[in-house]
Order: sequence, then C-alpha cells, then structure tokens
Amino acid sequence: MKDLISELVQHAIIKLSETNQLPAELNYRINIDASKDKTHGDFASNIALVLAKQAGFAPRALAELIVNTLLASPHENIEKIEIAGPGFINFFVNSASNFTVIESILEKKASFGRAESVQNLNYQVEFVSANPTGPLHVGHGRGAAYGASVADLLEAAGITVTREYYVNDAGRQMNILAASVWLRYLESYFPLTFPVNGYKGDYINEISADMKAQYGDRFLKAHQEVFIDLPKDENEGGDKELYIDAIVSKAKHLLAEDYELVFQQGLNAIVNDIRDDLAGFGVSYQNWFSEASLSKDIDVALARLDKNGHLYTQDGAVWFRSTTFGDDKDRVVKRDNGETTYFASDIAYHLNKFERGFDKVINIWGADHHGYIPRVKAALEALDIDPTRLEVRLVQFAILYRGKERVQMSTRSGSFVTLRELREEVGNDAARFFYVTRKAEQHMDFDLDLAKSESKDNPVYYIQYAHARIASMLRKLDSLGLSVDAKAGLNALTSIAQEGEINLAKLLTQYPEQLQTAAMNLEPHILTHYLRDLASEFHTYYNSNKVLDDNQETRDGRVTLSIAVKQVLQNGLQLLGVNAPEEM
Repeated sequence: MKDLISELVQHAIIKLSETNQLPAELNYRINIDASKDKTHGDFASNIALVLAKQAGFAPRALAELIVNTLLASPHENIEKIEIAGPGFINFFVNSASNFTVIESILEKKASFGRAESVQNLNYQVEFVSANPTGPLHVGHGRGAAYGASVADLLEAAGITVTREYYVNDAGRQMNILAASVWLRYLESYFPLTFPVNGYKGDYINEISADMKAQYGDRFLKAHQEVFIDLPKDENEGGDKELYIDAIVSKAKHLLAEDYELVFQQGLNAIVNDIRDDLAGFGVSYQNWFSEASLSKDIDVALARLDKNGHLYTQDGAVWFRSTTFGDDKDRVVKRDNGETTYFASDIAYHLNKFERGFDKVINIWGADHHGYIPRVKAALEALDIDPTRLEVRLVQFAILYRGKERVQMSTRSGSFVTLRELREEVGNDAARFFYVTRKAEQHMDFDLDLAKSESKDNPVYYIQYAHARIASMLRKLDSLGLSVDAKAGLNALTSIAQEGEINLAKLLTQYPEQLQTAAMNLEPHILTHYLRDLASEFHTYYNSNKVLDDNQETRDGRVTLSIAVKQVLQNGLQLLGVNAPEEM
C-alpha cells in the first residue's frame, strides 16, 4: 500500500510539472509513513513540506495542489485524502485494501517480507572473534546474537553474506595460554606457584590433563630448571608482566620444538569449544580465518604502505603515519626488535578482506575497540581502499545480574559466567532475543529472572506464546472436524472487518518495511519491537473475539487472519535465531 500511495503521489507531481504548475526540475524523495494516530488516516506524507521551497509554494498550498490532482484521478483503494497541520497529506484506505497483505502472506509463507530478488552485493560480517584463550562469556554472547541476526537480516534483504570469525591464534596472549597449560601440566608432577598473570580457569586444568593423557611425561622438566633465573612475580613484589613473559621464554627454550605441540593443544581445545558453543547457540560461520596465516599478507600490506609513502622509521621502529588520515597519533607497525605489531596484522587482515572482493565489510567489535576504528580506516585509505566500505559496529557488554548482585567476569581469574552457562540457565531463545532487544551500542542489563519468567513482561515468551496460541487454535479447529478455506476467509475479512481485524492487518503490512529497515540500519532491535507489538495486538484481538466462531464466515475470516499472524511471527523469530513453538 505504501508503494501504491508513493506511486500515486509521484504521478501527481509529474502531472503538475507537465502542466507547468510546478518546476520541471525537482529534487525530492517521497516518504510514506504509517500513521500512529488513527484520526490522521492510515498513511501520511510530508512531500509538500519537502518540496515547498523548491516549488516556490507555502507547504499547505502545495499540499492542496497535490491533493486536488490526486482527487481528480481517484483510486479504488483510497477512501479519503486530507491535509493536516502545516501541509501533511493523510491517506485513508478502504477496508478491503487493508487485507490484500493477507493473500501475499498466505502465498509466500516463509519468504514473505524477504527481498524479491538477490542484489548484486557481497558483504562480509565478522563478529565475535574472541581471543581463543578461554570459553566464551556472556559478553561475547551479545556480539554473537547481534552479528548472527545482522547477517540473517542482510540476507533477507537480498544481500550475499559471508560470516567470518577471526581467530587470534598468534601473539603474546596465545603464548601466555600455552605457558599456563604447560605449568598446570607440570603442577600435576610437583607443586609450584602459579603466575599471577597466567590463565587460571578450570578449563586450563582440563586441557593440561588431556595433554598428559596423550603425551605422558614428554613435556616434563625439573622444577629448578623451569624456575631458575626468573624475575619476581607480583606476589613477590615484582612485575607480573615481566614474569609471565619470562615464563613464556623459558617454555619456548626448554620445550624447543615441542613448544608448538603445547601451543596447539591449548589453541585447538579452546577453538573447538568455541565452535561447539556457538553452534549450540545457533550461530555458524562460512569461514574461520587464522591470524597466523597472515605472515605474507603483512609483508605485502607494509610494502604497499611504504610504496605509497606512509611509513617512516624512528628509534629503530617502523611507524605508519596515520595522523595524515585523521588519527590522533601515528602507529607502530614493526617494533625495534623486528616483530610486527597486532595493528600490522589488522592492516593485513583488512587488505585481505577487500582483496577477496567484498563490496562492504562489517566488523562487529566490543566497545573497548573504539580507538581502533580511526586507525584501521586510516590504513585502508592509505592502501587506496575507500574507508566507507568498512562499517564498524560496537557492542557494549551485557551486564548479568543475579538478583541485585552483578557478576564480575575475568578470563584470567577464571571467575566468569560462560555463554554456555547462560544458555543452560535461560535457554537459547531467551538469550538470543534478549541480547538484541536494545541497540548494540547501548549498555544492557541482562535480567535472568525476567528471561525465565512466563509472563507478559518477558517479550520472547509473549511472542512465542502468541504463535503457540494460534497453533493450538488450529489444532482445536482440526479436532472439531472443521477446516478453513483461505479464499473464503479473505473474502470474509472484508465484510466482517472491525477495528481488531484492521489493526492486525495494518501491522502485518508493515513487516516487510520493518525487516528492510532493520537490515539496512544493522539494527535487529527494530524487528524485536515489531514482533512484540504484533503479538500484543493479536493477544488483545484473541481475548476480545471468538476466533472459532459458530458462524462460518466469521470463523473463516478470523482464522485466516490468525494464520497470517502466525506466519509473520515465525518469519521474524527465525531471523533472530529464535524458535516459534507450536505448543508451550
């Protein structure tokens, strides 16, 4: 209906231009919005306000001109057109046109709301990408739910999407993980004081136990050999960072070629756990990209930056002149010891992404990565890549509460709530839905009690219950030996329609636009709010009307409408990774 009204307004403006009542050259975009206030009609347009200055008219006078042109060629679906306020044009549609959407829903089913054709666009969405140094915690869960929903919405909008997880399998933190696994392995042979800055979770013990079961005493070294000539740890009044780095160096020296086995033991165990955890959460990827595979790409990226004149050497280190592109300071890409930095890997990774042919790259990062955005965009520009092709969305941490007590999280100390634990407590559906009910950049308090409650206040339960309620009603219809003729139901809706039916139909009409808006703005919360409104409207309607009415015409119309609501609820929940249960 919005497209129809937009087309009618477009034709009116063209006709006015052809008759020299409006200038021939006008720059505008027609916006048609669903009216929130029923007294203002079903749809409204601000086109007269948008065009007034260009056209040389007062907004209301221009609105009158457009409306008179529209009324000169009336359309069967438009019942009335009015001008409101300074020049808004309100459209009232006839009752029958409200229900044309039902036929479309029944015909298209699962594809209703999705783009009619695939766009010639190829996007990459990279999300979660947590360091494989421990299990995913509830903070990672929000990024997972958001990224998966964004990817699914973009696909529904007709865009080809590649989902990617960037595995940080190189660098200092991974070496600390390997050293932690090795020390727990040694601890099974003799007592030792574990480093303050080592990874301490129970999962480290499990990995080291598996390693011992597989390799026996292959990695065993004497206590004195391991701990001689080390600096003091923090609990001895020393520097914990220097101490853990010294432990890493000792592990590499003593284990020699076996160090890689220990390193891979920790890495593989945690990456496999992350894969399983995300798969259990309904999140999958087309590609798991290894940071360690970037060694050649780093050389290529730095060589290109150097060729373009954006690198310089100072104090033995190589710097990227990122201030040229708006960053607040220049960045080191190669240290004075010849090692490249994490930022150099980032540059190479993004060059690799765009050389794979993606039209747009969407990075979903934790909010603590805010400072990385200008430097990465600066690097892209220096590499002659349009930085607007990279879009970064920051996801704030989800703060978990048990009652009024906030749960602290730390992957080093091991005292954190994992995503798996959250899923086990509240279920996948509640977790997936709750995570995306707010804008990603907004802080979120995750209320465990609400997520588990079976009440109207729990949005996911309320929506799922609406779907299950319709399924239950259809089972009852079948048990009564009754059936519904969809065609008869569509015809019946026009004659039986009252406020409840019309309100539901109008909401159903909005679904494709809500989906498109959520996709293009990367904001799945728009869809959660829409589904909540649709469920609420249906519950109100169901409680006020006997759907399985004794009168066949009334029953056919109401059941047909309910089936359409059920389908749209299912379609929307699926895009959010949430089940649409047949019974609850």
